[in-house]
Amino acid sequence: MAGNAIEIEGLRVVRGGAEVLRGISLTVPPGLVTGLLGPSGCGKTTLMRAIVGVQIVAGGTVEVLGLPAGSPELRSRVGRHVRERVGYVTQAPSVYGDLTVLENLRYFAAIVEADRGRVSEVIDAVGLTGRERQLTASLSGGERARVSLASALLGHPELLVLDEPTVGLDPVLRAELWKMFHALASDGTTLLVSSHVMDEAAECDRLLLMRDGSLLEQTTPQLLRNRTGEDDLGRAFLAVIEAAAR
Repeated sequence: MAGNAIEIEGLRVVRGGAEVLRGISLTVPPGLVTGLLGPSGCGKTTLMRAIVGVQIVAGGTVEVLGLPAGSPELRSRVGRHVRERVGYVTQAPSVYGDLTVLENLRYFAAIVEADRGRVSEVIDAVGLTGRERQLTASLSGGERARVSLASALLGHPELLVLDEPTVGLDPVLRAELWKMFHALASDGTTLLVSSHVMDEAAECDRLLLMRDGSLLEQTTPQLLRNRTGEDDLGRAFLAVIEAAAR
């Protein structure tokens, strides 16, 4: 992929008369795991909605894979199949609990016109082989997150936007999902992953640090440590916040 996967300039979002995003500008390079970090309520979900083209914006530009966010061209036909170039997994469950894993994925495959062989591929990719016949409601939280991720992978996305995918999961499941995210990036997928847990910053190749609707920093975990003199990334983020308040 030439250029950046995401380019945003001066993005503003206003809701209920309040400015939710305050002139954000950023870039996300391809083929890496970029973490969008910040406290709950700082605007991470609104930013992600703007990136996938479902958020009304008050100003600025958002380009995704070289096209305006939400462009029809981001959903292209390859032969008789449809390719979803951008995959989006929300915080809320995006699969049906009263269907099995296989039934869920066959349903979503029909929507994006993926063939049945792709269903088997994504089940294997997210580590759910052997659980295809289980009701999704009977799965653990981490396994349900994997089903949602599998549904997003059906269209061979170049960009995956994941909103708090590890929230509420135990450390073992979180580690397994981060391992999977890096495997996807190694295969060429660009991932933008949001979290309010600063411990997860260390899992990312690049960081976007947000607070109160503003972008404070575009950096890497090591550069953040170097700049603030803090080894702990949580304390390093606090140092950035304190410096911005001066």
